[in-house]
Amino acid sequence: MSTRTMNWRPRRAALAMIAAALLSSACVVVPERYVGETVAVAPPAARVEEVGVAPGVGYVWIGGYWGWVGGRHEWVPGYWEHPHPGFVWEPHRWVQVNGGWRLRQGYWRRR
Repeated sequence: MSTRTMNWRPRRAALAMIAAALLSSACVVVPERYVGETVAVAPPAARVEEVGVAPGVGYVWIGGYWGWVGGRHEWVPGYWEHPHPGFVWEPHRWVQVNGGWRLRQGYWRRR
C-alpha cells in the first residue's frame, strides 16, 4: 500500500462523516412536496386517534393521515417524535389539484 493511499483513508472517513451529517440534517426539514399520484377519490374524514402520554418532555404528536396504497385510502397511524428545536410540524394533508386529490407530505417548518 502506498503512502498516498494511506493518507486518503482519514480524509475519506472525514468526508463520509460530513456527508452523513449533511444528509441526516437534510432529513429534519423537508420542503413542501406532494407524495404519489393524483387520485380521483377524496380522502375520508380523519380518524380520531388516542394520543396517550408523550414518551418524554416536549415530544410532538405527529397525527395520522390517509395515505394512498394499492388504489385505495389506507390509514397511517400517528406517532410521537422527538422535538426539533426551532421547528414546528406541518401535518400531512390532501389538496385538490387539477380535479383530483394529492397528498402533501408533512414536514418540519422553521418557526
